[in-house]
Formats: sequence, structure tokens, C-alpha cells
Amino acid sequence: MDKISVEKKWNKRWQDTKVYQFDKSNVDNKHYVLEMFSYPSGSRLHIGHWYNYALSDSYARYKVMKGANVFQPMGFDAFGLPAENFAIKSGIHPEDSTLKNIAVMEEQLKNIGAIFDWDAEIKTCMPDYYKWTQWIFCQLYKHGLAYRKKAPVNWCEHCNTVLANEQVVDGRCERCDNQVVKKDLTQWFFKITNYAEELLNGLDDLDWPEKTKAMQRNWIGKSQGGEIEFQLTTGQAFRVFTTRADTLFGCSYVVLAPEHELVKQITTDECRQAVQDYCDEVAKTNEIERLSTAKEKTGVFTGAYAINPINGRKVQVWIGDYVLATYGTGAVMGVPSHDARDFDFATKYGLAIERVIKSADGSDDTLPFCNDGVMVNSDKFSGLTSEEGRLAVIDELEKVGKGKLTTNYRLRDWLVSRQRYWGAPIPVIYCPHCGEVLDENLPVKLPYDVDFRPDGTSPLARHHGFVNDVKCPKCGADAKREVDTLDTFVCSSWYYLRYPDSNNENAPFDTEWIDKMLPVDKYVGGAEHACMHLLYARFFTKALRDMGYLHFDEPFKSLVHQGIILGPDGNRMSKSRGNVVSPDAYVGEYGSDVFRCYLAFGFKYIEGGPWSEDGIKAINKWLDRVERYVLAAFDKYETTDKMGADEQQLNVVRHNTIKSVDADYEAFSFNTAVARMMELVNAMSKYDQAPVKNAKFYQDTALDLLKMLAPLAPHFAEELWEQVGQDYSIVKQAFPTFDENALKLNTVEVLVQINSKPKLRLNVDSSLDRAGLEQYVLSQSKVVELLEGKQPKKVIAVPGKLVNLIV
Repeated sequence: MDKISVEKKWNKRWQDTKVYQFDKSNVDNKHYVLEMFSYPSGSRLHIGHWYNYALSDSYARYKVMKGANVFQPMGFDAFGLPAENFAIKSGIHPEDSTLKNIAVMEEQLKNIGAIFDWDAEIKTCMPDYYKWTQWIFCQLYKHGLAYRKKAPVNWCEHCNTVLANEQVVDGRCERCDNQVVKKDLTQWFFKITNYAEELLNGLDDLDWPEKTKAMQRNWIGKSQGGEIEFQLTTGQAFRVFTTRADTLFGCSYVVLAPEHELVKQITTDECRQAVQDYCDEVAKTNEIERLSTAKEKTGVFTGAYAINPINGRKVQVWIGDYVLATYGTGAVMGVPSHDARDFDFATKYGLAIERVIKSADGSDDTLPFCNDGVMVNSDKFSGLTSEEGRLAVIDELEKVGKGKLTTNYRLRDWLVSRQRYWGAPIPVIYCPHCGEVLDENLPVKLPYDVDFRPDGTSPLARHHGFVNDVKCPKCGADAKREVDTLDTFVCSSWYYLRYPDSNNENAPFDTEWIDKMLPVDKYVGGAEHACMHLLYARFFTKALRDMGYLHFDEPFKSLVHQGIILGPDGNRMSKSRGNVVSPDAYVGEYGSDVFRCYLAFGFKYIEGGPWSEDGIKAINKWLDRVERYVLAAFDKYETTDKMGADEQQLNVVRHNTIKSVDADYEAFSFNTAVARMMELVNAMSKYDQAPVKNAKFYQDTALDLLKMLAPLAPHFAEELWEQVGQDYSIVKQAFPTFDENALKLNTVEVLVQINSKPKLRLNVDSSLDRAGLEQYVLSQSKVVELLEGKQPKKVIAVPGKLVNLIV
């Protein structure tokens, strides 16, 4: 078979006949399959795209054959830094390069033979999409979930833009790998923290990988404890959050974040220079580094003192890099006797260390003793267990207005401003009279004629017309536009809602329709998005639900992470390493079906692994064998209607293969599905050698093989389906079902030996035990003849294998 020409033939016919079109009238049977959409920063699909999209499509095709009404759309996450950075280097406008890349990738995706619904396609950089991204911003603003404030932000000097905490990896920009620094800017935020508790609790019911759910739980970081007020000797007050109020009597110092608003006010003249120098140094690091458990904790004394509210003792006030202004209250208490970090800090700087907890069971409680125990040196609270003491101390402080029980979260509000060009403009106008005002005359279009070379300010600020040609929607006065653009993650936080209603010009989606189409039944994409996209999409869904625009709680019911195909050297593919493997050459030589089958067989889908081309030729030859035996089943040969031993043996393999492949597709275990089909082809090869064959049985087995193979080699299977005279199309066929009774042989061939010498083979009932097998063999006329009237002295019977008669 000329696989290349066959693929062109069937791609055209599938597109012309729309054989895979989603049936909107059968929405009750919908199965929404979605792959995380591609970013068109490169000009062609790479192996990662193929691995994700081709094999997810195999799952979608399988679900079609299982009777589901599959909706599998495709689009492009087209805004963002890569296209803009490419534009800066090449001089090609990001809109031009992005749309050109999309056109190429569309053609490649169609050539995969996937059942994508191209009528639902979206491109996030087009006004008909980002109009509704801006609309969602407006709704969030109206409901108090979008706000603007000055805050220390992660700043990448190379990309000249702000990064969300999730976009900083080991202190470096995830895009360019350059050092990230701190910078104070007025930015837009989404109040995702309002949903912290629901985001946490909702994870329990999701069919997601446990590791991903654990990552989100850790990122949200719920802590239950107490908030305690310390008063400075100069009169000001601040609060600390602690989960260990039982250790408050051991507090010998407190630490403020270097960015805390009180630092400049309380620092004494003697300590001012040291404090300023320290703050300057900390500004060069980022939050991820500062929170690292491996990094030594440092600090400097401000010269100020605060009063411990539980015992009236005066304690020093320090600043330290491990305390963040944006987390909790921006202040912590230091209890060196019962916290390892505080113990190291106090030891380093010569601060007091006093035990206030001892072991409850006499076990080793050498300081720092960080476990629960019994309170000591704690006045009237001494003798209480840690659990009792935590509540009792807070209760005592609450009576005098110095404490309360509270819950804290590690999760911070989502910073969405970006000082870059290639993104959706933020729909806000600044009026000298009315202040910040939403611009609901959408879309606020991104102008094409912009100097997007970075200089540390937003490129849109240099476009006079965009900034100034606007009137205040409230009072009509001259005003100015917001010049920052939205983080590209905003665009991808709702795209799954747009797909089912992508041509709606009057709303982002119709509520009644979207309630029927969502949640996504199977979502497939990379695990690297656990604490960004997957969390943001959940937030958007819950926020839009609370506004009444939809009526479900979660966007993605079931989630699968594909593994990563590494370079041949075992490292992640990158141009700098020179280990990038392009799929184009393989697809050009062998065709997309062979390449898809090789990706399926060569890797465990959720794990991936190093690329090796060694097996692709073997897969090509295996498909040739499939062709040979499928056609052989429909060739001319001597036939029988009986289901003899040969037929029964092949039938057992056939039904076991159907059972296994069915389960394997459901579990995204494509490698084992191919392995099972290889076993069936081997069994067909053996059966094909039989001089007389049951034609109907052989042909039914071949057709079952084609139906099982169709999700992985769609063009190939469709072509053979047509060649053996079947009606168009194979995808409309039901996936084969297995017969439980056919999973084991009814009869089995056993070897009969006399004095350990083979004499003949008999087909016997496979259920016979040792005694039954012995009785059956001895009753057979051929065996009686061979014994020549002699009675065996001993019979060795092994059920399912042999009977040895010793005479």
C-alpha cells in the first residue's frame, strides 16, 4: 500500500463528507475531548505536538466507535511573549508571523487525520475572541474580582515585563531563563484568593492525577492558626500569623518583610543604613528564592522593639528575607526553641532561646523541639497540651482584642498586567474626573502600527492614537487608555467555554448551551500547567458561575497528562542542545499513520522518554503484515463452516485482544494496545497456514482487527476496509465487543506419550482435571491400539499439556 497517497485520499474524503461532524441534536450523548491548544511560536508542529494531538485523537476516535457523540475542537493560543520576542529579533510583526504559523500548523493538523471540528476553531489573537476576553475582565471588575494596586512584582529585565509567581522558575524567567528581580509597579490583579477554599475542596472530586492535585493543594497552601497583634514601643501595631500559638511564650523576636510599610517608620537612625543596604540586596532576589528551604535565612535588626502580648516582654524587631509582604501579614514571630528555621536564625544572631514545650511522652526533645508536646514556662497555660494551648492562648488574646483564630493561604492574587505589546488590551480608561472607568465598547482593538521593541515601559504607551484618542464613557472628557496588556493565561482560562459556541457574535457563549456541553469530559495536556492554567481555568469557571453565566463548578472532569518526548541524548529537546527531532521527515517517508503508531507503541503515554528512530521501520513492516493477513482473509482458499481447534485458538486470541485493547484505549495505554494487536496478527499468521479455513470467522477476525486499529492508523484502516468491500466509513462502525465465554479455549491439545515417547496429540476438554484427563485418554481407541492390550503401570497426567503412560 502506498500509505502517503492513501492518506491524502482519505483526508480529502473525510473533509468533503464531514463524516466526523459533531451532532448538536444529540448533546445528551456528548463527549467533549479537548487537548490544551497549541502556541504557534514555531512554524511547524514538533514531536511534542504530535505526541499530544495524534494520540489524544486516537482516544477520541475510539470514543466515537464506542457510541459517543464526540466534540473535539482545535484552536491556537496565539498571544504571548514568544511571538513578540521573535518579532523583535526578526523584525516580522507578531501578527504576521503568528497567522502565517497558524496556517501551516492547521494544514499539518489536518494531515494527521484527526477528527478536529474545524468549524469551532478559535485564535486568541483575533478581535472576535479577545473581545470576549475583555468582556470577562469587565465582569470580574464589576464583581470586585479585578483591581489595581501598587505592589512588588517579579520583573524580567530581558523580557522587560512583569511575571506571575508561577512564571518564575528557580529565580529565573520561564521564557528566557534570565534572572528575575523585584520592582514596585501599579498592576492589575484578579482576586483568585476569594476562591481559595473552594479551589482546594473541589479537587477531591476530580478525576485528575493525584500528583497534580497535590501540587494545587500545596500552591493554595491552607494553614489554620491564629493572628496575633504585637504593639511597638513607639505606638504602632502589626499582626503576625502563626499555627503555633502554644509557643508564644517562647517568642524572643519578630521579623518583618523588608518591604513592610512599617520598616521605614520604625527603623532607628543607628540602624537605618544597615537596613537600607539589606533591603537593596533583597530586592535583587525573587520570592521563590527567598522561600527556598535550602537558602540560609538572613536578617538585620531595625533598632525597634515590640511587646509580646501574652507576657508583656519586650522583643527585638528584625527584617528578614524569608518573610514576604505579600504572604500572610508580612510579619512572623520568632520562637527559636521550637522552630528549626528560627533556631538557626537566633543562633546566628545571638538571640534568646527559651523552651516552652516539652515532650509529652518522655521522648527526645532536644532543642529545637518542633513537635507538639506539653506547655512549660508559660504561666497559667503550663501543663496544657499543644493542641489545647493553641486554642487557649488565642482565646485569652481575643478577650483583649489582641488575637483571633484565622485561616491563611499561600495563594496570592493573580497578577495579570503585562508591559508587552502582543496581548489583549486591558479595557480600562483613565479619566481626570471619574478615575478608572471600564471601556465596554468592545473590542478595544490592539493597533498594528506599534513600536514593540522593549524599553521597560508598555509599547502601547508609545502609540499616541491608542492612548489619547478616547473619551471618558461617563462624562465625555478627554481621557487616556490603559497601556498594559493581559497575561496570555487570561486568554486560555476560558477558551474551553468558547469552543462549543465559537461563532456567537452576541455573547462569549450561550448559557443554556454551555451548561449542556460542559464540563470537558477528557482534558489532555502537560503537567507543567498544574499551578497556572489549570488553576486559573477553575477560578474563571467558579467566578462566571457565581455571576450566573454558567451553572457547573469545574471545567475539566477528567485530566490526563502526556509525557515528554526527550531528545536522543535523554535531555529535553532544545535548539541550543542541537537535539530537536522534527517529525516532518518521518511523516514524509512513512506517512502519519506509521508515525502515530510508532509514538503509540514506543512510549508509555503518560511518561514519554528519549526519542529513538530504531523502531519506526518495524512498525511500518508490522502494518504491512496487517495488510497481508487482512487481504488474505478475503482471498480464495478451501473453506469450512466448522469451528475446529485452529479456529478456537485464534478466537481466544481475538476476544482477549478485543477485551485488552478496549481497556487500553480507555486508559490511554496505547503501547499495550499495539502490543495486543501484534499478538493477534501473529495468531492470524499462524491460522493462515491452515489448509482449510473458516472464511466467515477469518474475515470477521480481520474486520475486528481493522476496527481496533482504526483509532491509531485511521487512513490505513479505512483503505483496507474499503478494499475488502465494506461500507464507508470504518469510524461509523461499533468498536468490537468480546465474548466472555470465548476468552478461554473449550478444548486444548495434549500430547500422549508412552514410556515418555511422543505417540499422538488429542484435543480434549480444557476443563478436565487430572483424573478426568487420564480416564478420557485411556478410553480413546487410538490409545487402546497403541497399548496393544497392556495396562499402564503408572499414568502421569498434566492437565492442558500431556499424558505419559508407563507400561
